[in-house]
Amino acid sequence: MTSLKLVIDTNILISAALSAQGAPARLVRGALAQHRLVFSQATFDELRTRLYRPKFDPYIRLENRERLLHDMSACALWVDAAEPAVYCRDRDDDKFFEVALQSQAHYLISGDNDVLLAP
Repeated sequence: MTSLKLVIDTNILISAALSAQGAPARLVRGALAQHRLVFSQATFDELRTRLYRPKFDPYIRLENRERLLHDMSACALWVDAAEPAVYCRDRDDDKFFEVALQSQAHYLISGDNDVLLAP
């Protein structure tokens, strides 16, 4: 099987971290086992800052967050993404499009309607 380059949005990655049994977790496990996640510094920083929010404290231990971020960082394909152009209504999502374009990713995976409905 060919290894695919995948850009996965922050919400799916956090959902996967919070519940090992859900569809996001199965997707991320498969992605990590068979494919390459793609990050820019901006997309990874968004993941890191959101994952460390106190509202997640009851659901995921600090050590697990650190291990998750370390493992994703270590196995990821990193790209230098320029200041993103406007791709969708929510400008915060544009960085994911830019990473996908810069890396020539096979897929941009998101559950965000702003990303899914972008032109």
